[in-house]
Amino acid sequence: MTSIDEQNRIRTVQSYFKLVDQGRPEILDLFHEDAEVYFPKFGVGHGRESLFDMVKGFEGALEFIKHDYETLNIMPSGEYVVVEGTSQGKLSGKAWAGGKTPGGRFCNVFRFRGERIASVHVYLDPDYTGEDVARFRWGTHREW
Repeated sequence: MTSIDEQNRIRTVQSYFKLVDQGRPEILDLFHEDAEVYFPKFGVGHGRESLFDMVKGFEGALEFIKHDYETLNIMPSGEYVVVEGTSQGKLSGKAWAGGKTPGGRFCNVFRFRGERIASVHVYLDPDYTGEDVARFRWGTHREW
């Protein structure tokens, strides 16, 4: 059984993914002013505005992203909420779909302070569309 705090954090995390997909600036309301944001190849950003700095790296390339809300595996544990899931989208004209293409699986670790997000660390391969063929050390014939 989850506590009221955990239920509220789960709802906040669910809102986070929907607001990310919609590109809505209200996402900042979910974060503390001094929040920490980590994304591969971006590094660590400090302050909730760094979320927008990270997103700028996709400017002109990301056509859309949609996280698969129905299949998110959401695991609350104290001040943390860990989310494992898949996404689909289109980047520079190439589509991906987690579980069907090499890219699109992710794990996010959220840490809360009270009701707001104090940090989010995103773990995934940012090569969403599998263009870095040289690093498919085991080939591309596997189940994704």
